[in-house]
Amino acid sequence: MTYEATRDRLEHYFDRTASDTWARLTSDAPVSRVRRTVREGRDAMRAALLARLPADLSGLRLLDAGAGAGQMTQALAERGAEVVAADISPSLLAVAQRRIPERLHARIRFVAGDMLDEELGSFDHVVAMDSLIHYRPADIAAALARLAARTEGAILFTIAPRTPLLTAFWAAGQLFPRSDRSPAIQPLADAALAAALRRAGVAGRLTRVARIARGFYISQAMELVP
Repeated sequence: MTYEATRDRLEHYFDRTASDTWARLTSDAPVSRVRRTVREGRDAMRAALLARLPADLSGLRLLDAGAGAGQMTQALAERGAEVVAADISPSLLAVAQRRIPERLHARIRFVAGDMLDEELGSFDHVVAMDSLIHYRPADIAAALARLAARTEGAILFTIAPRTPLLTAFWAAGQLFPRSDRSPAIQPLADAALAAALRRAGVAGRLTRVARIARGFYISQAMELVP
């Protein structure tokens, strides 16, 4: 699928099919054991990404690419950053606006649309937690190239690592009817990502930051410094 086709499928899933599910998952509401492991994994990944950024982000402009229900956005704003919270799902952004304390709203611009839109401007840092994991390597590289051209500092993002367990999860997911599937992830090896970045002409230092595995949540944090 092209980047645009995958993006549109994600919009349909997160905004129309599963917005209530994700709003619940990203809250303190009771969830199933499986979803609890996903929640725990996402909390651990958010902490790992935040640990790569300065504790004081005052005066810096950051993009939360794929902001969803706003947990990362709130953490960045609490550190003093001016945050552009971009997400393809207007309904999840509405959840973020309701949940984030009003005192932080002056530091946040909520944008429903493509996280790669050049009209969002330039940034000191970019955080893209679990928002690129559904795309092919070439599309991830192209997305990072577009972001790197407008980013002064680090681009922190996650990939779905190509591990035996995650590959098995992915294969099992293909057995469900297409109408019942959540958007497929794309397991990716570090070497394949580095090769895709070279082909896309993306220069810079690529570093593995952390790998988080909590039950059904398996994700790997990466840092690209252009």
